[in-house]
Amino acid sequence: MPSLPPPPSLADGATRDDVVAWVAAHLGDLTLEGPDGVRAGALTGGQGAADAALAALDITGYARTRSTVLPVGRRGASRMSPYIRHGLTPLPAVWSAVGDAPERDRRKYRDELLWQEYARHLYARVGPALGRPLRHEQPAGPRPADGRDPWPREMACMDAVVGELHDDGWLVNQTRMWLASQWAVREGAAWRDGEDAMFAHLLDGSRAANRLGWQWTTGTGSGKPYGFSRWQVEKRAPQLCRSCPLKAACPVQDWPEASTGARVEGSGAPDLGPGDIPAGPESVEGGGAEEVWLTAESLGDTDPALAADPERPGVFVFDEPLLRALRLSGKRLVFLAETLGQLGGGRRLDVRRGDVVEELAGRSLATTHAPVPGWARRAAALEPVEVHPWPWLVRPRRASVRSFSSWRKGVRA
Repeated sequence: MPSLPPPPSLADGATRDDVVAWVAAHLGDLTLEGPDGVRAGALTGGQGAADAALAALDITGYARTRSTVLPVGRRGASRMSPYIRHGLTPLPAVWSAVGDAPERDRRKYRDELLWQEYARHLYARVGPALGRPLRHEQPAGPRPADGRDPWPREMACMDAVVGELHDDGWLVNQTRMWLASQWAVREGAAWRDGEDAMFAHLLDGSRAANRLGWQWTTGTGSGKPYGFSRWQVEKRAPQLCRSCPLKAACPVQDWPEASTGARVEGSGAPDLGPGDIPAGPESVEGGGAEEVWLTAESLGDTDPALAADPERPGVFVFDEPLLRALRLSGKRLVFLAETLGQLGGGRRLDVRRGDVVEELAGRSLATTHAPVPGWARRAAALEPVEVHPWPWLVRPRRASVRSFSSWRKGVRA
C-alpha cells in the first residue's frame, strides 16, 4: 500500500481535531467506533507531552494517595503509563526521575515500575500463553444472567469508571481492579473477554501488563481473587455511593462469595519456573541499515535504533490485519498518530498501513528489539540487518517468573 500522508504535527501548529480527522480518514474503518466515532483520549501523544509529564513528575505522597479515585484532584497516580507503554519515557528514565522523592513514596513507586518490568519479562517468556485457558480453570463466581452487562451501568461506581475508560482511555489501578473483579469474580464472566474489553480502550493497553493485572485480580495464578465490594468504593470514592440510585440496595454491599482461582500449574500451562527469558542483544548486532523500523513498543526520540543515526529515516506500519482483529478504540490510534506526527517533524518518516512484513519486505532495516512475540515473528521474516538492545530496567536473567515476589527477590535495579 502507498505511504499515508504524514500525520499532522501538534508541534507545528496542528490541533487535536486535525489529528482526529487524519485517523478517521485513514484508519477509521479499523477502529471500534468507526470513522464517525473517532475522538481523542485524555492524554496527548508525542515526545513533547511525554517530556513535559516526566519533568512535572512529583510523587510526593504517592504511597498514601496512589489508590485515591475521587476527587480527581487528589489522585496520586502519575499518568505516565501511556508514555512508558509506547517507549516515550523508558522505565530507566522514569526510575531515575524519582530518585529524590521521599523514601516511602520512592520505594512504592519504583515497586510499580518493577511490576511493569516483571510483566514484560513474563510476557517475553510465555507470550500468548499468558491468556490461554489453564487446566481446570473455573469462573470465580456464578455465571451472569444471559445478556447481562458484567459492568452494570445502573451502579454509580461502574457507570463512572466505565465512562472514564471509554471517554479518557486511562484509569487508576484501583478502578482497573474494580472492573476486573466485578466482571470475573462477581459476575463470573470470562476474564479474557473482560480483558479484551478494557484493552480496546486503554491508551496504555499492553497485553503484558493488562493480562497480568486481570489474572492477579481474578486469582488465576495466585489462587486468591480480589473481592470488589462497597467497602472499596466508600474508601476511595465515597461520592459515588452517596449519589448511587442503588445505595439502599447495593449489589456489592458484602464481600463476594468467590472460589479461589486456578493456579498456573499443570498440563497445558506454561513453565514458569527457573528458565531463560528472551532478552534480545546486549549490544548492537549488525550495522549499516538504511531505515529504522519503528514499532508501537518504542516510539520515543531515544529509541536506540533511531538515536544511533539522526539522519536515518524511520518507517512505521499501522498493522492492518492486527488492528482489524483487535478493533481498538480510535483514542489509541489518535495517541499514536500524535506521536508519529511529532516524530516526523524532526526526521524523514514513512507512515504506512498494511501487513508489516509485506510493507517492509526487502528493506535494509535497523530496529530496536521489543519484548513481545509479535516483534519476534515479524523480525524473523524481515531479517533486519541491525538490531539494537531493548532498554530494560532489569535485564532478564535465568529466573522464575511464577510470581512477582519470586522474581523480585533477585532483582537489582
